Amino acid sequence: MTTAFLLDTHVLLWLVSSPKRIPPATLALLHHPSNTLVVSSVVAMEMATKNRLGKMENANPLIDNWDSVMKRLGADETPLTRKQALTAGLLDWAHRDPFDRMLAAQAINLNISLVTKDVELHALDGLRVQW
Repeated sequence: MTTAFLLDTHVLLWLVSSPKRIPPATLALLHHPSNTLVVSSVVAMEMATKNRLGKMENANPLIDNWDSVMKRLGADETPLTRKQALTAGLLDWAHRDPFDRMLAAQAINLNISLVTKDVELHALDGLRVQW
């Protein structure tokens, strides 16, 4: 049985550049051949935005080689749909980070777990989180 996991931005970055920052059990889950990694277009936008602002300078290699990294990881890319955008905006949740809201809405709408270290995401009712 295949299980899909939506990667939070920091998880994708660490998976590529600093895998030791990811707990061994989570890393094993992400590398298991029966599991599918899903990367949102939201992650691409967050990385590019934070890189431009000087807050994520270590993302340059990933940004510059996006397609080959996705291929190497065997990751499926997913766009943000109108339904997911509406869900993100309507979430009854005080968290204001728009990237986190969109990723949470995607995971909920796609009925998959979001892989994240972010404890604020762990607190959102209806969101399945892996870490």
